[in-house]
Amino acid sequence: MPIEFQGRGRPLTQSGFHAATAALDVTPAALWALITVETRGFGYLPDRRPKILFERHIFHRRTGGRFDATAPDLSSPDAGGYSGDAAEYDRLARAIRLDRKAALESASWGLPQIMGFNAESIGYASAEAMVQAFLDSEDAQLDGAVRFLTANTALAKAFRAHDWATVARHYNGKDFAKNKYDIKLRDSHDRYAAGAAPDLAIRAAQARLTYLAVDPRGVDGVLGNGTRGALRAFQKAQGLPVTGEPDEATLARLEALAD
Repeated sequence: MPIEFQGRGRPLTQSGFHAATAALDVTPAALWALITVETRGFGYLPDRRPKILFERHIFHRRTGGRFDATAPDLSSPDAGGYSGDAAEYDRLARAIRLDRKAALESASWGLPQIMGFNAESIGYASAEAMVQAFLDSEDAQLDGAVRFLTANTALAKAFRAHDWATVARHYNGKDFAKNKYDIKLRDSHDRYAAGAAPDLAIRAAQARLTYLAVDPRGVDGVLGNGTRGALRAFQKAQGLPVTGEPDEATLARLEALAD
């Protein structure tokens, strides 16, 4: 039986990333900082569903609080109640049974964690339409980030200027300081600006290994011990030379099997 919200989950491409930095007129380090802080750098769960966070206080607002008494973990004036990772879809599924439109609008979606209620204001027909676009690829998810950022002149200007407090206020809300979003953005940007950006080919390989249940210990674009171990396990299972290196034959086999 198909799993709802499970899509192709294609990893970020060089052309998709370049298009985003060009449209925003920002450095790669700035965009990687936003991606890293919002979703730890990858937009999908291992089962290819977009990463989400269901916000019960938003569901409360969008349903007029009519489910507060019967489902307080899903509808409340106060934020919180998070389950994390795949368990957020359990919360979403229950909310969908109460009010599908409001439920989709009450979750943040994908690589940039765009709230569903923003969909129409940034050019999608509905939250449902935005979600469907996000199922296909991280390129589509990053396009959502571009739409969101460019729709707010003050936010786009602050992002280009690396004014992280203003970025966090617009992006994460007035209480951004509680979770130190501005500090996280600044530190992440400075780290990328001073060092190498994630390697998109390695990152794509890590994503595909994850989809194939060969754990590389993260999708970060860095060829570390976890990724080398996962590559060796994959190569051995596929009858390829076991090197732990992302050689052309290994990458091609990964792409063929995962995509």
